[in-house]
Amino acid sequence: MIVVVAPSARRRRSGGGRQALVAVAQVRLMILSLLFGFGMLVVIGKLALLALWAEPATARDIAAALVPVRGDIVDRNGAPLARSIDAWSIAIHPDKVIADKGELAQKLAALIPDQPASRYYALLNAGGSFAYLKRRAMPELVDAVNALGEPAIEFQREPDRLYPQSGMAAHVLGYLDDQGRGVSGMEKVLEPRLADPAQRGQPVALSIDARVQAAMESELGNAMTAFQAQGAAGVMLDVATGEIVAMVSLPSFNPNAIAGIPPRNNVTQSVYELGSTFKPLAVAAGLETGVVTSMSRRFDATKSLQVGRFKINDDPGDEQFRWLNIPETLIYSSNIATARIADEIGAERLQAMYRKLGFDTRPAIETDGARPLWPSSWGRITVMTTAYGHGIAVTPLHLANAYAAMVNGGILRPTTLLKVEPGKAAAGVRVMSEATSARMRQLLRLIVLRGTGRKGEAIGYRIGGKTGTAEAASGGGYDKHRNVSTFAAAFPIDAPRYVVIAMLDSPKGNAQSFGLTTAAWTVAPVVSRLVNRTGAMLGVRPDTVRDIDVSDLTPMIWEGPKPKKGAE
Repeated sequence: MIVVVAPSARRRRSGGGRQALVAVAQVRLMILSLLFGFGMLVVIGKLALLALWAEPATARDIAAALVPVRGDIVDRNGAPLARSIDAWSIAIHPDKVIADKGELAQKLAALIPDQPASRYYALLNAGGSFAYLKRRAMPELVDAVNALGEPAIEFQREPDRLYPQSGMAAHVLGYLDDQGRGVSGMEKVLEPRLADPAQRGQPVALSIDARVQAAMESELGNAMTAFQAQGAAGVMLDVATGEIVAMVSLPSFNPNAIAGIPPRNNVTQSVYELGSTFKPLAVAAGLETGVVTSMSRRFDATKSLQVGRFKINDDPGDEQFRWLNIPETLIYSSNIATARIADEIGAERLQAMYRKLGFDTRPAIETDGARPLWPSSWGRITVMTTAYGHGIAVTPLHLANAYAAMVNGGILRPTTLLKVEPGKAAAGVRVMSEATSARMRQLLRLIVLRGTGRKGEAIGYRIGGKTGTAEAASGGGYDKHRNVSTFAAAFPIDAPRYVVIAMLDSPKGNAQSFGLTTAAWTVAPVVSRLVNRTGAMLGVRPDTVRDIDVSDLTPMIWEGPKPKKGAE
């Protein structure tokens, strides 16, 4: 049977289907709205609970959030010396520990062996609200501690200072305190700049060359060990700009792990009587004042010089027992002849030269420096002894700067640990004439070629310099069993670019030095090795053909036998 449905009925049936679909959709929408509303209620409830029960941020938390990331410090070639990195710290809330405290203490001691389990156990039972377990934690340690599953342990990311070269240039860089502020060195000097967010993106370039710094630390460290010295100091200085290319003080420290008070910087914060390294400065003063008008002028060194109750002698083995001209005075390092030159210069004029060289003030450098020990009175004996480095004490940096002025044409510039852009060097002040400087370059070269500085020679680098061995000051007097041994040098002496100072405090003789502790045997070889290692990388090519012309001075050096004591 066939049923025929009228068109009007079909329309009514299709309309009912649509209404049913709309009703289902409305029900589904209502369910979704209810679920969404329930979710919002849960979120609001959680926020309300946090607002009611969460602990307020502590001052420590706020301080950590506000500590700016410090800017980087690099060497003159861009090698990183100090960087800010994101680091982990591991802390604990002892009053919220839920695990067995004895067991947890054992596990912490196994993972963080900085302290024994008993200390961790005492910490967990102290009832405090917060304590650090480890600062500067490696990610691997963070993962291992996190695996303990103790909810009272907290992990924080915080900025940290990293010195990627470890202890290299530690005295130059300094270190930070617990608040992230510079305590010493360039970290302290550059504090405003390094902590300024506006300047953080630009690293600060120091004058230090990391390659030269590493070589100087190596050579001085080896010498200090070999001669069992109490300390050492070294500095290399650009004579045209005043930039410090390397500065070493031993013993040193690791700024990544400060333990106690670090040792002071012997280059800038310790003063020494630097002995015969002062003799070229006295001769330069003689040239400047007109006391020395000719290199051939002779001074009596036939016997000891008696001044009141004091007697000035030449060192055993160096005595010549004759009248010495200027080249011979320096080649044989005669205390007697140098004292006679100073006596003619006089107190007022010698003091004036020393003041020009800055020997009466702190060293001209950004970091902290020691004030020299300036004689309280300048009687005749003081004038004589200061001419050969006794009775006046300065830092090794003072000496380096004075030698730079003596060889660079007579201009004294402030030294700096910041890189100087080409053409931006400080103008400096003239402390001696070009003619005096030229003559002193010749004399310094002769000392290395013919005198006490022979072991300081580096073939092809034309080194000029002067040794100095002085009895160490002790208890208001001098210790005859301890020396301060110094070698002050410049290279290449025909066109000077760098001054190098190397010093050992209280070295002990060994088989290598035939038991001697003098500078000729202990530190002059240090400078020779250092220049051989670093000269080429500094752009000084060794040349065995060229040299400074000393032909007008060499005929003045006596080649005959040494007269006997007492001979006229």
